[in-house]
Amino acid sequence: MAAGPWCWGPAVLALLLALLLGGARRLRRRYAAGGARATPRGRGAAARADGVRALLVTAHPDDEAMFFAPTALGLARAGARPALLCCSAGNYYNQGEIRKKELEQSCFLLGIPASDVTVIDHRDLPDNPAVEWDTQLLATFVLNHIEANNINLVVTFDAGGVSGHANHISLYTAIRYLHSEGKLPEGCRVLVLESVNLFRKYISILDVLLSCLLPRDALFILTEEETEQARRAMWCHGSQLLWFRRLYVLFSRYMVINSLRLL
Repeated sequence: MAAGPWCWGPAVLALLLALLLGGARRLRRRYAAGGARATPRGRGAAARADGVRALLVTAHPDDEAMFFAPTALGLARAGARPALLCCSAGNYYNQGEIRKKELEQSCFLLGIPASDVTVIDHRDLPDNPAVEWDTQLLATFVLNHIEANNINLVVTFDAGGVSGHANHISLYTAIRYLHSEGKLPEGCRVLVLESVNLFRKYISILDVLLSCLLPRDALFILTEEETEQARRAMWCHGSQLLWFRRLYVLFSRYMVINSLRLL
């Protein structure tokens, strides 16, 4: 008896998936070997590390591993050692002190020494997904840190905050305010992490194909070894590793890929 067309469906899908994975892996090796990629508009912001003094501005302990590991490791690979400014202690469940220790351990694995990690633990900047932080207060903290450390490249969330978290979006609002008002030091550039749709967010390495084709100003793609390094950094945040975050670590493109745009 001849097999019906439906019998071929799984085989065709498996073949298509194998082809996509193969293409994604080849692109990953190509881009990772070449370091950070930048368009002409982004040239100098990430493509070259000479003279770059980068600052990752995050909202909570674990953001640096959960969202920005490709940027942190990609910059380090290019010879620029980024610093981190975390704007809360992540005390939503009264775990702030635990989470600060987890942050230091994670940053160590990402190549950021404890001396370059700063946590703002201010009562008016609470870890709360329903609270929008005060733009002026946050902008003051960030600008003071930029000026005190001669930062010339700031990396933070975009207007979507990747996950839509109000604290993430508040960072974008404050830094966009500094940028649009001309308050940043001369020559200081800002890259924001692109928020993608739910499908792209959870197709892991397969998103390499789209990330390479779509417009962006900088692109960081981790090697397989660096991806394991990023995952180990996330495992440091044991207090946060609920079942859905474990799945996130396995399937999120943000553990492998960061595409960024210049303000």
